Order: sequence, then structure tokens, then C-alpha cells
Amino acid sequence: MTIEKYKAQLKSDIWKSLAQSGIPLTNISAENQNKLVDNLSDNLLILVNEILGETTATIKGTPNIAITDDDEEKILWEGRPFLSLVEFYTLTNERIKVVKGLIGKDIENFELIRVQDIDITQNLSERIMGIGDITITGADSSNPIMILRNIQNPSEVYELLRKAWLAARKKYGLIFREEM
Repeated sequence: MTIEKYKAQLKSDIWKSLAQSGIPLTNISAENQNKLVDNLSDNLLILVNEILGETTATIKGTPNIAITDDDEEKILWEGRPFLSLVEFYTLTNERIKVVKGLIGKDIENFELIRVQDIDITQNLSERIMGIGDITITGADSSNPIMILRNIQNPSEVYELLRKAWLAARKKYGLIFREEM
């Protein structure tokens, strides 16, 4: 379910609870009632996400990625989609790893040297909540498009991913060449 669907369901439940409570709301204008319900739903979604786990992804290491001679894979960032218990993302200096599933696990790896483009998308409600989607397009034959859904602080993760991508390409001697 998308964030908008969660929010719509939560708003509906809040309106039902207000109606069932019998509390008179005639002293509050309709506009202020809508603002109250919107604010409650946003804050409840954030609280539920905090209950499910960390609200922000942890950034390990430094955003300035240095190319080293050792071939050791290092974790640069770990996160999960907002309000998700079954999907986890890991960015290393070599790849992007997506693990889905609670009991059974589905693991997808996307090598950074195969990445061709990275984009961020955010609608208005996602911008307000500080989340967004990162779309990664690449030359992976099994899955050419990977979407990291509902990421906290997507612009920070985007920058970290972009720097890791450029460092991986430089490490393996790959260069960008555009045809005009």
C-alpha cells in the first residue's frame, strides 16, 4: 500500500472515531477540523514508523568516498522504506542490496558499475514527511530498474549513492562517454 493510501485510511478512521466519540465539533470550523485531522494523521504515521524501527537510515562511514586499494566491501548506508517491516536496503562501495520478505527472503543485488542513471521522485505529501523514491536505472539484465521506495532523506541518500557509483566506476576504469 502506498503512503497516500495509508494516510487516506488513517484520516477515514480518525473521522469515524471523532463521529463515534460524540464530542461536539461545531465550535471548530470545517477548515480547522480538516487541518486537525491532517496533522493527526501525519503525526500518527511518523509515530508508527518510529515504532517499526529507526526513522532515519544510518549512514556508515563518511559521505566522501575514498578509493582504496583494498577490495573489502564496506557498508555505506542501510535503510528501509517508511512504514515497512519486510524490505531493507543496503548500499556498499560495490553494490546495492535489496532484501524483501519477513519469513522467506528475496535478495536482489545491483552492482554499482552497472548503474546508468539515478533519479529522485517526491510528491507533495512525501516532501512534507521527508521521504521519497530513488529510481536506479542500469544494465542489469534481470532487473534494469530498481526503485528504493519511501526513503527517509532521499537527497542525502542520492548524493551518497551517486558518489559511490562514481567511485566504483573510477575504481574499475569505466568512464562516461556521451555521443552527440
